[in-house]
Amino acid sequence: MAKVFITGKGIDKFFATTVAECKHANIRITQMRILIVEDNRDIAENIADYLEPLGHTLDFAVTGPGGLQLATSNSYDVIVLDVMLPGMDGLSICRALRERGETSTPVLMLTARDQLDDKLMGFAAGADDYLVKPFSIKELEARLKALVNRHERHGTSDTLQVGTLHFDLGTLRAERDGVSLELNPVQRKLLEVLMRNSHRVVTRDELEREVWGEDPPDSDILRTHIYALRNAIDKPFADKLLQTVHGTGYRLTEPEDSRN
Repeated sequence: MAKVFITGKGIDKFFATTVAECKHANIRITQMRILIVEDNRDIAENIADYLEPLGHTLDFAVTGPGGLQLATSNSYDVIVLDVMLPGMDGLSICRALRERGETSTPVLMLTARDQLDDKLMGFAAGADDYLVKPFSIKELEARLKALVNRHERHGTSDTLQVGTLHFDLGTLRAERDGVSLELNPVQRKLLEVLMRNSHRVVTRDELEREVWGEDPPDSDILRTHIYALRNAIDKPFADKLLQTVHGTGYRLTEPEDSRN
């Protein structure tokens, strides 16, 4: 029986009962600890009914402040955030997590709105993926596992890797296709942040804060270093890894064909 944390008022009794029991289920090899921040009881129940018997551990919050409290006081493999929540919306929660340095935990946003601007707002807040309601629970699980797998593949080693690009955090040596890359300290820091977060878009504000702290220089300085970094890691090679997400930030990702 999964452990469920309860926050919020009005539907506590619903969540206080067992949401789903593992009844002779075949436990999958990959098991995740997931925080679900969702105030719709039907959606929360459907998610639990499907995921808990598969061996995943679910914690629930039904308000924005409750979700933020759980996210900052516990360790999760991935977080599912509804956009519209009482007390504090999902975008504000995600933004707060990123500002507090919780950038390594993947976040998937749930929303009833399928407009491009809404998705861009989510990515700008630091979300890693977006799923529009109504959705398939199987698709939700697949997306969550993909986020966790990418995060584990790129964030748990002394050597970061995205495609053929490698960065040794011990020696600070970066290379691609066996070719050594010449980077200055700022460019190495930018590369590290982008590689650690290759599963999502990293905003300009995040990059500036990671490199220069709370007193960032003019934004043109960041663009200059990004330009130099792109010349070093992409210009000599056919496949381009560093993407600009206009109006939001940057993403370092392996070519599409190498992910298939």
